[in-house]
Order: sequence, then structure tokens, then C-alpha cells
Amino acid sequence: MHKELLLFSDGKPLPVVIRNYSLEDTEQLIDIQRRSFPPPFPEDLWWKPEQLAEHVTRFPAGALCAEVDGQLIGSMTGLLVSEDRVEHGDHAWAAMTDEGYIRTHDPAGKTLYVVDICVAPGYRGAGIGHWLMQSMYETTVQLGLNRLLGGGRMPGYHRHADTLTAEQYLQQVMSGTLRDPVISFLLRCGRMPVGVVSNYLEDEESCNYAALMEWRNPFVKKI
Repeated sequence: MHKELLLFSDGKPLPVVIRNYSLEDTEQLIDIQRRSFPPPFPEDLWWKPEQLAEHVTRFPAGALCAEVDGQLIGSMTGLLVSEDRVEHGDHAWAAMTDEGYIRTHDPAGKTLYVVDICVAPGYRGAGIGHWLMQSMYETTVQLGLNRLLGGGRMPGYHRHADTLTAEQYLQQVMSGTLRDPVISFLLRCGRMPVGVVSNYLEDEESCNYAALMEWRNPFVKKI
């Protein structure tokens, strides 16, 4: 994939390229993670060179990045999984993604499972994340897949965990009563919740919960 966009940041035009990332982008991809997920997010979950090498080798179509003037400012990664794994598998991030190494990638799978999406802090609000997601939807359509699926962190949940279950929190975000920086973003991108996953990721802000959210390929009959 390679496409050029003109987005706007602080009212100024921002030429952006969305493309597949490669091994040459390793250092910049790790730096984006470092800036995007500061503590209390676990440092050991930032990308490692070995993981990125697996991404570009096993499923290059699921390895996307956003670039401005030769500088990477965002990335998104996915893998393919089978319908059986979607319905009956463990949806914890480590289990679904093989700790981010995506050796669980199934070339015959019909679901594109999101491993990660992040945008460098200085470029948030310009639509970078939306266009990375849109580009992964395009990949879903081009490959004739059934859907895009993945867990969404709920970093606002810790503020309400003493009064709301994770399911109740998600419902209040969906109704607009509460706003969550990740779930609200995914809803704006067209993702819809299909359930809540406990012990998804070691994540104090989300109390280890995640919302399992999908986008269905409109050109494929619902299974």
C-alpha cells in the first residue's frame, strides 16, 4: 500500500503518506511506541526488532505506517486469524498475537486481527489514526476478509471501576454518557463492540479489561 493524503494539523496542511513499513523503519517504529505509550504502560510491550521482523515477513499487508517528510508518526499492525479462533480462542492480547510476534498468523484466516495502533503525541487530532484504520479496512476488503477485529483498551475505566462493571462502562461510553480516549476513537472509526475481554493486557488504567470491537466487510455476507 502507498497513498498520499493532505490532512490538517492546527489549521495547517499536513502531507501524509500511508504505506507498508519495512525493516528499515524499525528504529522509528520503536520510538513511536516509546512516545505513544509512556508509563504506566509496560515498557516490555513496546516493539522489539525481532517482532517487527516477523510482521514484515509473515504478513506485510498488515504492517502499516504513517509518514510526514520522511519521519514516521504512526503505525498499525494486524495478522490473520481463523473464524474458529475468533469464536473459541483466548482473546488475551498475548495469546492472539503471540506476544506481538504474530507467529499465530494464519494465511487462510478470514479475520484481520488488530495487534496495535499508535500515533505520536504531537500528531494526534490530525486524523492520522482514523486514516490508518481506514487503510486497514481497505486491506480487509482487498483480501476478501469477513471483518477486522481487535481489543480496544479502556484507559478511562479505572476512574469508574468502583461503581461500574467493565460492561456497564462500555455501555455508558457507547451512549455518550462517558468518553474514553480509545473506545470513543474506535467508535468514531466505525468499530462496533461485540463483547468485553478480561485479562486482555496488563494495563492498570483499563483494569486489564478491553472491549472486543469489530468492523465488518460490507461486501461480504455476514457469517
